[in-house]
Formats: sequence, C-alpha cells, structure tokens
Amino acid sequence: MTTTSTETRSVVIERDFAHAPDKIWRALTQPHLIAEWLMKNDFVPALDHRFTLTGDWGSVDCRVLEIEPQRALAYSWDAMGLESVVTWTLTPSAAGTHVRMEQAGFRPDQQQAFAGAKFGWQKFLANLDEVVARID
Repeated sequence: MTTTSTETRSVVIERDFAHAPDKIWRALTQPHLIAEWLMKNDFVPALDHRFTLTGDWGSVDCRVLEIEPQRALAYSWDAMGLESVVTWTLTPSAAGTHVRMEQAGFRPDQQQAFAGAKFGWQKFLANLDEVVARID
C-alpha cells in the first residue's frame, strides 16, 4: 500500500525595514499602494473580503483570512492550481519594523511555483521597501 505525502512547503522571507509599522501596514492594505509593489487589485482590509490580484501573467483569487491592524495580515492565494496562504507579520524593532512574509501550501509537485514564489517575493519585498520609503 502506498501513501501519498500531504506535506507542503513554505516560502518565508524576513526583512527589517527602516519604517514604522503603520507605514508598512498602509502599503500592505491600501489598494493603490499594493498596486505599486505587488499587483493591481480590489483589496479591502476586511475579514472574508474576496479580492483579485492581477498581473501581466494572469490573476490570483484571494480572501482575507486574518487582519490585525499594524500586526498581522493573512489571505488565501489561489492561482493556477496553487492553493496557499500568505501571512504577513509585523513586529516593531529598534530600526523600524521586522517584516515576516510566509506563503504556505506548496505541494511537492509544485516545484516550479515554489521556485517562482521564492524569486517573486524577494522582488516584491524590494518593491515594497521602495514604496514605503515614498509614503509621507
């Protein structure tokens, strides 16, 4: 008898930002700012709100799963067979804010999606830093 593995993997990126949590939070939750660092969207910071992220390559169906202002944000991320959850955790630090992003739910047969996410989130977080630096 063979058993199939249900183990999933996560992409985790942690970065320190020289900005206060409220500025990072604004960039994570205001649609016009999300569009600047991630993708076009119809995000609303409300529990269970369904929204779509749209990029040149296609779209991602999302739903807000957790929202704790200036501390935590989680949403589902369903695209091209990948059903995952993206969780942002903001922790105030001496320098500004420690940001932890985790995208969980990559199955063993989703190596390409996993590799793409590892690359993509590095780029997205660099963009996020640039956007936050411009916020007054």
